[in-house]
Amino acid sequence: MQFESSIVRRKSRQIMVGDVPVGGDAPISVQSMTNTETCDVAATVAQIQRLERAGADIVRVSVPSMDAADAFGAIRKQVSVPLVADIHFDYRIALRVADLGVDCLRINPGNIGREKRIRAVVDKARDLNIPIRIGVNAGSLEKDLQKKYREPTPDALVESALRHVEILDNLDFQHFKVSVKASDIFMATAAYRKLARQIEQPLHLGITEAGGLRAGTVKSAIGLGALLLDGIGDTLRVSLAADPVEEVKVGWDLLKSLRLRTKGINFIACPSCSRQNFDVVKTMNELETRLEDVTTALDVAVIGCIVNGPGEAKEADIGLTGGTPSHAVYVDGQPDRKFKSETLVDDLERLIRDKAAAKAEREADIIARSRGTLVSAKY
Repeated sequence: MQFESSIVRRKSRQIMVGDVPVGGDAPISVQSMTNTETCDVAATVAQIQRLERAGADIVRVSVPSMDAADAFGAIRKQVSVPLVADIHFDYRIALRVADLGVDCLRINPGNIGREKRIRAVVDKARDLNIPIRIGVNAGSLEKDLQKKYREPTPDALVESALRHVEILDNLDFQHFKVSVKASDIFMATAAYRKLARQIEQPLHLGITEAGGLRAGTVKSAIGLGALLLDGIGDTLRVSLAADPVEEVKVGWDLLKSLRLRTKGINFIACPSCSRQNFDVVKTMNELETRLEDVTTALDVAVIGCIVNGPGEAKEADIGLTGGTPSHAVYVDGQPDRKFKSETLVDDLERLIRDKAAAKAEREADIIARSRGTLVSAKY
């Protein structure tokens, strides 16, 4: 019961952040940012590894000092996910992390200082094939733009971004992406839409300082969802005042909901009512917690009664419909077996894991055979 997606993505230049392509026809990548003290290498490495396990494609790390830059080098050696160094003002920090293996520099060329310093950073980035992210934020606009516009506006954000773009253009450097973030949904979406028409580089999406877990998720879903529906966006970060792992989960849920990427289980679940024949909410909470490690894409329907249950189950890889005295289970749209309430979560988890493993094996076999065909064709 799915309509074909009508999303046509904006065409953009592709850059590489480590081994992750951003822009062009590459999948939209999910980013997050550490909130540990960067100089605490062990804590930062542990958090990055948690983010990677949750599905982060790229992780940003704040590097506010030379001590933090040296710590960044130690962190870089212990993790495999591409790292972005967030740097302001001191161009020497950018040069240092570039030598220590950074995968992307998040800077605003205009606040690095004199042209000689900007050129030094750009030349280093060019020599080492390191992309740059221009990050414009409504809360830190240049003073003359604050005076000109009196308050942050979409036009002010775009003008700031284009200033930085011009600096890189003049240095013949095109390996960059741009963000124009604001905490106000209308301001951010208007700025991104305007900028999308004026440059060809990838756009990094975000509703900055969106709020806590619940409110920030809602704001991000509205703002980022609107842009993604317009085909705008090549990489994204959901900014939450919460565990950054939650940012990754929400980012992936956004992309899965819009069918822009698939990863893990897509649950279709009813909100439950007095017709339910098992505790839907408790069952869903347990399943989501237990199955977070499953990365194979599956649609699983969990419906508490027979009103919508059979219809949803027939469209899912696995479907559960509440019944009496036991519950009907569908596999690939067909009635397959029944589960009792007493062991429902255990039985369903086992079935989902078996289904995911079988699908992953088939997909791996298809890839292997495809590669074998390509090798044969080559020789």
